[in-house]
Amino acid sequence: MYRRYLVAAMMVGALGASWVCAQEQGRIELQRDDEKGQLRVVIDGREAFVYQYAETVDLPHYWPLNSPSGKNMLVQKTVPYPHHRSFWFADTVKLNGERKVSLYNALYSGEKRSDPPYRDHIRHTGFGTLESKGARAVVETGLVWEMDNDKPLLDENRTVRIDALSDGEYFLDITFVLTATYGDVQFASDAVHYAWPYLRVNDTFNGEHGGTISDDKGNTGQKATNMKVALWIDYSNTVEGATEGLAVFQYADGKDHKWLTREYGTFGPRRHDAHSGKPFALKKGETLTQRVGILVHNGSAKTGRVAERYQEYVRED
Repeated sequence: MYRRYLVAAMMVGALGASWVCAQEQGRIELQRDDEKGQLRVVIDGREAFVYQYAETVDLPHYWPLNSPSGKNMLVQKTVPYPHHRSFWFADTVKLNGERKVSLYNALYSGEKRSDPPYRDHIRHTGFGTLESKGARAVVETGLVWEMDNDKPLLDENRTVRIDALSDGEYFLDITFVLTATYGDVQFASDAVHYAWPYLRVNDTFNGEHGGTISDDKGNTGQKATNMKVALWIDYSNTVEGATEGLAVFQYADGKDHKWLTREYGTFGPRRHDAHSGKPFALKKGETLTQRVGILVHNGSAKTGRVAERYQEYVRED
């Protein structure tokens, strides 16, 4: 497992170096608290976001995630859709010979518990390298997808490269790698209930409260962007006089990816079309990878130069 961590770190650490380093300003600190199950990412003394990995969570996730001016942009748990977890990665799968398991719907797994973790869940198993140097940090995480409390379905390795930019902005380059360690696994997501990853913008920033969903083609709003192919989606709003946004970049893998977008705040990219909204199998020992960039920026999609920065991101690969 360490070797997989190391390979991922070398891969991610080398990406996008030129455009990020040209703009970097801040100093990143990683503050780990295993008792609370939290890893705080602090830039120039101010909290940027927190990775939540306590044993009591059903899905490890990122919350809060703060704008350049320090406003939390995401919601950790909400009604309706209380299974949403701010910024998370899950799916519906079936291990060979077992029942179908929805980690996305872990809250409704059928076992009556008042608190998580539920019988079907994703569990944080440990960190690989936690490294911070100046304006760059790398966080490598191991997770296991489980059913019936402790039966493993898939292993996940996640590598996050964090870059501090200027004026409170920051960028995450995230690679998720799922491995069918325990047998053949069928992915059974429907056409609606998944994104890789999901993000849930809160009521301060979402489209129902003045926020704007934008894509790389200039389309805006849910009707023009939902289930449409895009390279990136941005969610921006003006709150207390400051216009700020959150953009998700789909890695340029040469394949079409449709997006889920909602005015109430949920958005995220899907897998490429051949593996989206239809069953497919991952054979034992095989891996499945998704990579995205997350830009937390000042301004709107236009004034925050999201299109230009996406091109810089993929050009420097």
